[in-house]
Amino acid sequence: MIGAQLGLVAAAFLLGSVLFSYHLPKWLRHVDVVRDSADHNPGTANAFVLAGAPVGMLCLTLDMAKGFLPVWLGVRLWGLRFALLPLLMAAPVLGHAFSPWYPFRGGKAIATAFGALLGLAPSNWAVLLLAFWYVLFSTVIVIMPHERRSVMAFFYFAVSCTVTALLTHSYALLPGLMLVAAVPIYKNGKDLKRIYREKLAAEALAEQKNGQGEKEKG
Repeated sequence: MIGAQLGLVAAAFLLGSVLFSYHLPKWLRHVDVVRDSADHNPGTANAFVLAGAPVGMLCLTLDMAKGFLPVWLGVRLWGLRFALLPLLMAAPVLGHAFSPWYPFRGGKAIATAFGALLGLAPSNWAVLLLAFWYVLFSTVIVIMPHERRSVMAFFYFAVSCTVTALLTHSYALLPGLMLVAAVPIYKNGKDLKRIYREKLAAEALAEQKNGQGEKEKG
């Protein structure tokens, strides 16, 4: 049984490592979302923007499916309490974020994380908790940019899962939920740092140009 579970974890990682949101826009629309996007991320959002809604929807479906299918299969075969379930939940998310086929520079793993959580349903509906935080930070307490919103949504999702586990004394899924949340937090947080550095560089350049203009006037 352990051998089969390890095999499924490995298959989940390899499936996650296939970046559909990079390949499908390139094959179907001849668009390179990594080269042509501002954040150079091979993700669903860039597929929508650069390759159009139909290709974007296909990418979203496949990115979610590669998270959903391994977890769904594992839960159907062995239930919610087998020891490798946390690793199985994280495997497709890690594969997407750190794909070995693209020098470990994968996507931000948001859609794949949603898919992995959806694979727990109907036994567990943690995916609805993540959806709640995303909707809240997108419509009521609007957080921008998207990278900051994602960090906040996954952070509060992790906090909510921890509080729920403490209140219900149910800890079996908590390690997997934390791993699923940690990967998008890391990837989006890294992108936030890049945005901040670029903003500082742009401000410094603007100040330099203003200073040169004042000298020329003087």
